[in-house]
Amino acid sequence: MLPIVGIPKTIQRGMLPYRMLFGRAEGFEHVSRYVTGLGLSANKTLQGIYDGQVWEGGQPSRRAMHEAGFEAGWDAEGLLPRHRAVIAPEHQRRGREVLCLAWTLLHHERGPEIYGTTKSYDYGARRMGRFQTVVTAVVANRDVIDGIELQVQEPRVHEEEVLYLKATVQESYEQIGQARERVLELLQHLQHRLAYKKRTEIVVEIVAALEEEGHFPLAHYAFDNGVLPLELTRRIESKGKHWVSELESSRHIQWSGQWRRIDEVAAELRREHAESFRRVRVRCRNGEQKTFWAFTKTMRLKRYGRKRIVMVHEQADLTEAPRFLVTDALHWESGRIIETWSFRWAAELFHEFSKQGTGLEAAQVRNEEAVKRHLRLSCLAQSLLQRAPTIASTSEKFAFAEGEITFGQRCRAIGREVLHSLLSVAKRLFADGYSCEQVAEVLMPA
Repeated sequence: MLPIVGIPKTIQRGMLPYRMLFGRAEGFEHVSRYVTGLGLSANKTLQGIYDGQVWEGGQPSRRAMHEAGFEAGWDAEGLLPRHRAVIAPEHQRRGREVLCLAWTLLHHERGPEIYGTTKSYDYGARRMGRFQTVVTAVVANRDVIDGIELQVQEPRVHEEEVLYLKATVQESYEQIGQARERVLELLQHLQHRLAYKKRTEIVVEIVAALEEEGHFPLAHYAFDNGVLPLELTRRIESKGKHWVSELESSRHIQWSGQWRRIDEVAAELRREHAESFRRVRVRCRNGEQKTFWAFTKTMRLKRYGRKRIVMVHEQADLTEAPRFLVTDALHWESGRIIETWSFRWAAELFHEFSKQGTGLEAAQVRNEEAVKRHLRLSCLAQSLLQRAPTIASTSEKFAFAEGEITFGQRCRAIGREVLHSLLSVAKRLFADGYSCEQVAEVLMPA
């Protein structure tokens, strides 16, 4: 990575709307450099980002950057609400826009002391792993994907605490100190039980906050069956908005007066009434035109009442396992439901790019506040990189993009700004009589 001399102009402009959240100018500069490193540094830990910085004059310590970013009293809680207010106008009047609710795992195999990590089975990777569970909210249209909320789910430790309490119980406590310690252990266990939140509870809180702010009044919701609680759907509907979710194949629907599993009904339809699956042409979020074969009908779903169900196949012979979608929008046709559902995968794009591009799971900070600040700054860096001004490259190196502007090209545009600053400093040092060795020592100390 090139040594970062100062803050690129693109990052300076992007960080300006957030200046009010910070106190001292020095601390704001440290955070801006950290955000720059999240986008450009190959090693996105604090140490890796700090090592790539060049200060003209006295160089502050790594501890100073850590304190400014993770310990100083700037308004970390207000960062993402401010972020939503800043990006909201850019999402208006740009076609269909959807709020995507999801969750992801951030792996920290060597960080057992990092806040929120737990060792458990990772069903995606099909192995045991140590990770954080992070619930996310993403707003997406056909051009832009922005992360607007991230919350770490605290690990569930109830079972371990119960086993400990059972193993250490005594018939009587003769000393008052022993009884006091036991009461404190029981109270702590109770506190943990009351403080623990399921992913579905966190999602409901996120939606409540988003709707209270009202920055995305025309955006409907899309999410998978992992975050489909009844309370969430009712809250969305109470705001006059609609939602689309995937449905588990084991769910029961009312069919011909009987409650039956939806996958059994779909199999019966394929076998006896294959013509009921109509060909539907859908323009997905990325602009790709795809053909589906869908059956849709308004039916009763257990606990949720009357909803519109869509059974979707991607092959004309209907041989593959179908996808089941459900929505409260009874008047929507199957094409609109499938199109809205296609926006759900914007959350996966956000997860993938943020992990690889802006260090979402790269930090080695440990305590709760530091972890939350890193995640929020990573989310901010992802949005700033998307907005880096650039043009479609005609270089053969980017011929694969077919004239489209990619994230890599935007990162390269900011990298060019860093290179320009680097060359400017080197030019000035050479003009002042510095030798090559002295310039190299300034830009990359041994």
